[in-house]
Amino acid sequence: MLRRIYDWCIAAADKPYALWLMAAVSFAESSFFPVPPDIMLIPMALARPQRAWIYAMVCTIASVTGGVLGYAIGALLYDSVGQWLIQLYGYGNQVDAFRASYAEYGAWIILLKGLTPIPYKIVTITSGFAGYDIWLFVLFSVITRGGRFFVLAVLLNRYGATIRHHIEKRLGFWVTIGAIVLVLGFVAALWLF
Repeated sequence: MLRRIYDWCIAAADKPYALWLMAAVSFAESSFFPVPPDIMLIPMALARPQRAWIYAMVCTIASVTGGVLGYAIGALLYDSVGQWLIQLYGYGNQVDAFRASYAEYGAWIILLKGLTPIPYKIVTITSGFAGYDIWLFVLFSVITRGGRFFVLAVLLNRYGATIRHHIEKRLGFWVTIGAIVLVLGFVAALWLF
């Protein structure tokens, strides 16, 4: 099954809908979807390393746009759902302290968390909830998400043949490593937030 999915992503690099699908995954991952766009970006860039820059640009734009939706979820749903959840977990008296610390360290949180396997949707929703400046949020999102996707593009463009050989030789191992990193990202997010 893993081989079929991988082969589909490799073959999808030549399809006209591939960029749209990758953009949709990248958009959704920044606001509500649990799967990162890397699952499409990496195989597509391995299949066509000369287009890795375009793939990174599409992922960046879609991720930041999806991040704005995540921000809106945090900002607009706080009064209906967010406040109730905070009271339920007993953090009602800590909201002001949280917002103050996010105002002070929000830039670092966005920049550092955007590069890690911690799900970016948590950063986007939290930024909206904390009332972080939307324009700074967008700027830092462009920097961090673009940095992440373009570093991948550089590596896949430059070392794509070698990376592809190693991935295809031990696909199960690399998928397992990716799944572990994703789960650790969720665990870290629950622990840190």
